[in-house]
Amino acid sequence: MTPFSFLDLVPVVEGGTVSGALARAADLARHAEALGFNRYWVAEHHGMEGIASAATAVVIAHVAGATTRIRVGAGGIMLPNHAPLVIAEQFGTLDALFPGRIDLGLGRAPGSDQRVARAMRRTLASDANDFPRDVMELQSYFADDGATGIRATPGAGARPDLWILGSSTFGAQLAAVLGLPFAFASHFAPDSLDMALAIYRRDFRPSPAFAKPYAMAAFNIFAADTDAEGEYLASSQQQAFVALRTGNPRQLPPPIKGYRESIGAQGAAILDHVLQCSAVGSPATVARGIDAFLRRTGVDELLVASAMFDHEARKRSLAITAELMGEVRAAA
Repeated sequence: MTPFSFLDLVPVVEGGTVSGALARAADLARHAEALGFNRYWVAEHHGMEGIASAATAVVIAHVAGATTRIRVGAGGIMLPNHAPLVIAEQFGTLDALFPGRIDLGLGRAPGSDQRVARAMRRTLASDANDFPRDVMELQSYFADDGATGIRATPGAGARPDLWILGSSTFGAQLAAVLGLPFAFASHFAPDSLDMALAIYRRDFRPSPAFAKPYAMAAFNIFAADTDAEGEYLASSQQQAFVALRTGNPRQLPPPIKGYRESIGAQGAAILDHVLQCSAVGSPATVARGIDAFLRRTGVDELLVASAMFDHEARKRSLAITAELMGEVRAAA
């Protein structure tokens, strides 16, 4: 039986506010909890007017406080932006407030451009070894093993579930070496998905946390009553993605009928490639997409992603997804 979780970038809709986006996130998290979703993750991005989750630990506290059972966490914290001690303190606090419910996914991308990174007083002039060292330093603070000579308070003895995130094989290799669960960002970076999962499973070393590999992969789902409605709802995220890729990030725009046709064959081909790990349309269409993705990857957990302009349509999409995943469980 495959657990299913949700990744929310806390989108700010066109003409909307950050306050509204955060209120919708709490409502959506309560909805996901009632539907049986396993986790609710938010992700760190900076300098993007359409994403309200930059202060990721604060948003996690907001969502966790609005729910009672569902795991809540970061998918993820971009560790190059932060001193590991600060993250240990933040997530040690979250673990104290919501014991047994906090996840901490760690990524090595900055979640911003160089200009924003400089504003955060961090440098991108680092080598590839810095991220693994930072992860192990963070583990040391939680373990309270004295290796750093500093005791994190809060943080020492905290037990958030640590994950390594990735959109390439680097994260897979690190997760395998450290014996940690691995989540792949196939919802926007699908090219290395199969290779990364193969490397992770092949090279996994058991750890005190996990005796065997545990992999999760992200998959876009835009579910509606009909294929046409699903395509229409998905056009908001497609527009936002094209805007981001062309250097013009924006708030999440309203959907447009026939959007793919309006950007021509080349633009549609780009979206088809980058967003290939997606299921868009009616319950029957989405069910086929989920089944094909699970068969292809064999992941232990499915991380659902999607951004929609209409909040109620987004909730409806999650409800359809939960029903379909229930059918997957019954079939298994």
